[in-house]
Amino acid sequence: MGQDYYTLLGIIRNATDADVKKAYRKLALKYHPDKSEDPCADEKFLQIAEAYDVLSDLRKKATYDKFGEEGLKGGIPIEFGDTGAWTTGYTFHGNANKIFRDFFGGDNPYADFFDVKGEISLGFGGPQGRGAKKQDPHIEKDLYLSLEDLFHGCLKKIKISRRTMNEDGHTSSIKDKILTIQVKQGWKPGTKITFPKEGDQGPNNIPSDIIFVVKEKPHTFFCREENDLIYCAPISLAKALTGHTVQIETLDGRFLSIPINDIVHPKYTKVVPGEGMPLSKDPLQKGNLVIQFDIKFPEKLTPSKKKLINRALQL
Repeated sequence: MGQDYYTLLGIIRNATDADVKKAYRKLALKYHPDKSEDPCADEKFLQIAEAYDVLSDLRKKATYDKFGEEGLKGGIPIEFGDTGAWTTGYTFHGNANKIFRDFFGGDNPYADFFDVKGEISLGFGGPQGRGAKKQDPHIEKDLYLSLEDLFHGCLKKIKISRRTMNEDGHTSSIKDKILTIQVKQGWKPGTKITFPKEGDQGPNNIPSDIIFVVKEKPHTFFCREENDLIYCAPISLAKALTGHTVQIETLDGRFLSIPINDIVHPKYTKVVPGEGMPLSKDPLQKGNLVIQFDIKFPEKLTPSKKKLINRALQL
């Protein structure tokens, strides 16, 4: 028989969960092998970790209270198997440092709990102290939106699955949740929407923030540069030289007829003010529509046509 878990933590048998945590906090800092000068610190640190691992878990604690260490580690009789107790036999994993990290949070929490003189910080756990929990790193997810979504604004509902704590405060379940995003007109790629603390819950952590990052889906006719929309219009060489009217359907379903009276050369663009994307800060204001041209040159010309073109282009 090993030592009594309650005695190891210095608490009474009807101690509350808060009492268990308080006792472990005090003893774990006292006997941490990196700071304690006690020659038995390693053994004591391991013992109090095992005691905390059992007494902080409702099922393990219930089995230990009723059947003792023998019943906990050897498995309880079959006739008691419907009690919800720990029936398979408990074996401590032996990683006291993992218990310490999970309790205090962080990959190397020890460094934060002692001052430069190697003494335990008096402020630990108080209003200015670090506390027992650390927030998990945020999670980023891409939110793909069409240009139409970003032009008009829309409502997006996204289902996530996350781990949530049950009422006992020790066990958890996977549950779905719907997050609603009100997409505003004119949002740009890279816009971030944050849902605080919607990540997985745990007994010793603060859930991570979930951040959605706006990404634009490719559009058939338009591409976007800041608040401007770029449209590439195919045009024959003849129309590039003699004039043409470009027909464009806008993102809100209107048809624009844009007369092109200038000579269209390869670097020529036509700017139509106010027909671009809405500005997110003032959706009544819009960027520009910039028309670029893809000039279709003839693949072949007969000698007679070459002469006509040469004659027409002579100044």
